[in-house]
Amino acid sequence: MTPVHVIGGGPAGMAAAFFAARSGASVRLFERNEKLGKKLYITGKGRCNVTNVAENPIAHIPRNPRFLHSALAFLSADDLRALLLTLGCPTIVERGGRVFPESQKASDVTRAFEKALLRNVDIHYHSRIIDVAPLLESGPVIVATGGASYPSTGSTGDGYRIAAAAGHTVFAARPSLVPLETKEDWPKRLAGVSLANVTLKAEVAKKVKFEELGEMLFTHFGVSGPLVLSMSSQIVEDDLAKLSIHIDMKPGLSCEQLERRLIREIESGAKKQALSLLARLVPQAMAEVIASLCGIDGRKPAAQITREERMRLVDCLKNLPIRPSCFRPLEEAIVTRGGVDVKEVDPKTMMSKLVPGLFFAGEVLDVDARTGGYNIQIAFSTGALAGVSAAGWAFRRSKYEFDDKR
Repeated sequence: MTPVHVIGGGPAGMAAAFFAARSGASVRLFERNEKLGKKLYITGKGRCNVTNVAENPIAHIPRNPRFLHSALAFLSADDLRALLLTLGCPTIVERGGRVFPESQKASDVTRAFEKALLRNVDIHYHSRIIDVAPLLESGPVIVATGGASYPSTGSTGDGYRIAAAAGHTVFAARPSLVPLETKEDWPKRLAGVSLANVTLKAEVAKKVKFEELGEMLFTHFGVSGPLVLSMSSQIVEDDLAKLSIHIDMKPGLSCEQLERRLIREIESGAKKQALSLLARLVPQAMAEVIASLCGIDGRKPAAQITREERMRLVDCLKNLPIRPSCFRPLEEAIVTRGGVDVKEVDPKTMMSKLVPGLFFAGEVLDVDARTGGYNIQIAFSTGALAGVSAAGWAFRRSKYEFDDKR
């Protein structure tokens, strides 16, 4: 029987091997690490945000979303949850439609697939494949090696080199879902401070590129957190120098409503220091920064805050600017933007249009999504479709070889 070769044991590779084996194919899985799913262990802060039950996942995929219609239809979020349940890993839905294993352990997702694969798949650990030509001589090959982010997990761009050697166009790897460094120093002074229920907005030439309510985090280099990571996937192609990024600290209040609240706070605590007033509006660690940005002496009584200072404070809280200097390195990105040109891959099978029997799945493809479980779903879906397709291709090849021998 013609075997199916799967290169890479991440979510795409595990799904490819599982679905190929379930289709009746003989499967060999090559993983360069000592275990499968190494990158899954660090997703969702170790909990593994495995998918998202959003009604329209395509809307959350900024890079080549149309290419993924067939894959996401073949294995939807509900399909993946049902599969994990049958494999002994029930899931739960949390805020924003995010899906996690019920145990809250990423390892349980990998363990569920590994247990199933061990029954039907020949797994080769510590096996790095950089030349697929010999494998293609004996059967179809599914390249599921991941991108180039978090190289410690084994994602070092091997799939790009394999694709390029096969004649494919490979777009340069860039970081996506990645924190930002800032020109300002004040975010760095707030390292560790998080903001909840704020709106982050990014514009280029007054055109809104991103606007969303959620959480963000100040770091020793600038800003991070869910909002910043999601924003990065929308602006990675833009010139950061032309971007206008602002935080609305009080999205539930209009400027007029916020001013009225400030007046009430001032009247009720007229003798308190201005910093005490600000600490009622922003995290305490941020009060001094806001006072400085607004040119307010934080030590003076709140009653002495002038109308001009009050208006500056309203503007600052509703329109706090951040000037990004650069993205953090690709090695720190959650996913990679770039990879194999999807125009050279059949979206209905994941097979190369250039090399018969060569398939691609997961992050090695030039597709990526926002945070929330969408990228892992893409990996599982493209892997599953590639696995079934490669199994069918292998059976057809076996039949032709049998007929030729006859």
